[in-house]
Order: sequence, then structure tokens, then C-alpha cells
Amino acid sequence: MSSEGGALVARQTWRTVEPLHGMIYFVPEAAEAYEKLGLTGQNGYFASRAAPMGAVSAAVVVATFYNFNPDLVHAAIPAAWEATTPGALVAARLGAVDGACRRLLGDGVVGGEDMARAAELARVAALVAADRIEGRPLAAGHAQLEWPEEPHLVLWHAQSILREFRGDGHIALLVTHGLSGLDALITHAAAGEVPAPLLRATRGWSAEDWDAAVDSMRGRGWLSDGGLSLTDWGRDRRQEIEDQTDILAAAPYAALGEERCAELRTLARPWSRIFSEVLFR
Repeated sequence: MSSEGGALVARQTWRTVEPLHGMIYFVPEAAEAYEKLGLTGQNGYFASRAAPMGAVSAAVVVATFYNFNPDLVHAAIPAAWEATTPGALVAARLGAVDGACRRLLGDGVVGGEDMARAAELARVAALVAADRIEGRPLAAGHAQLEWPEEPHLVLWHAQSILREFRGDGHIALLVTHGLSGLDALITHAAAGEVPAPLLRATRGWSAEDWDAAVDSMRGRGWLSDGGLSLTDWGRDRRQEIEDQTDILAAAPYAALGEERCAELRTLARPWSRIFSEVLFR
């Protein structure tokens, strides 16, 4: 597989399987599990996703999550570690995954041969990522956790490692291109992929912060005058970042191979469609 082909396979496979991981940020089982530990709202999100790294400081979460207003993080961390422990959160999160999978997919799918095969394939790729954790703190945190036993949880855990592996590489590229977390959100909105008000609200940025960053990005050549749209130069730089992200994420999928990546996508696609309804409804 050429480097270009490997990058494309990496993107295709990640995009197909990602809803199986991403659903944990939206299903009610997760919020209920965190509330039992004394965490509500976004506090549960920050603490549960950071928990594989241990009881880290707010600064570490700001650095690794990247595009959230630091004030949101400081409101959640380190207070979360006074309410509960990282280990309890890791267990609660996995329990929520189990509950959501059984509710949305059914016990027959959860315990089926296709799920077992998908878990086997995803684990092969994730183990390669786990062996290449240099400079990838969130992936490293997830990779050092014990593997669950049931196939649907293996699949979720594998995709979590692969997702954070990709995300850590993406953040490294944003840094090298001189983009802050807020700058990156603005390019995302300017590309027309997600509405700007939604990105600003969910990441906790004020209108003043957002507008100041837009002005800065316009002055640096990323945004055109008037409205929120990328210049040709900005569009090229954004595409460069995306392409390089695919390249940095390719090794685990290259180890799996094009044929087995295609098999994993075929197996996971119907489940991802179900979970996508949770993410986008």
C-alpha cells in the first residue's frame, strides 16, 4: 500500500468505526454513570475522558483536549478527583458503553460472531498504535488500561485508542501550523462542516473571544474579508493538516492491511449508522 493509499484507508476506516466510540459522549448511560460518582454535565466528560491518564491537572487536560475554553476545564478539574477516582471513572465509562451497546444494538448483535471478528480486527490495529505512543499522551493513557474481555467492549476500547492516537497527531500538526485550539475551531466552522454557534457554545468560548480570534485569523491570511470563510491559502493549509493527520494515523491500519480494514468497515458500518443517529439527532 502506498503512503497515499495508506492514509486514505486510515481515514476511511477511522470515519466508519468512530461513531462506536463517539456515542459515549451522548448516550444517557454515560451521564447517569458519572452522576452516581458525583459528576454532572461537562464535568463528567472532562473527567471521564482524562481518567485514563490518571488524576492529572487541569493544565494537562487543557493541553490534551486542546480546543475547549480553559475556564471550563478548570471548573471540572481537579475537583473531579476530589469526588471520585480515575479508576472508578474508567469502570463507569466502560459500564455505560456496555449498557448503551446492549440497548441500541441488542444482545444478539453484542454477542454475535460479527462483533467478535470486528473486535479482533480493531484490536490488531490498536495494539500497533499502543506500541507507538511517543508524543501521544491521550492515546498512551488509554493504551495502558487493561483490555476488557467481551468483544463489544474490546471493539470500543480499541477504537478509543485509535481515536486518541489520531487526535494526538492532529494536535501536534495544529501546533506546528501555529493554530490555537480556538483557531482550529474557527477553521472547522469556516470550512462549513459544523455551525460556528454550536462549536463556540459547546467549547465554552464567549462571543468576544471568538470574534477576536476571527479577526486575528483574518489578519494572518486564513479567513477572507467578510463572513466566515477560508481564503484559498487557508483552505490549502487546512487540507494539508488533514492530509498529514491521515499520514500520521496510518501505521495501525497499514499493519491491519487494506483487505482487513475493508472487512472491519463492512462489519462496523451498520452499527455505526445506529450510533450516528445518537450523535446527530
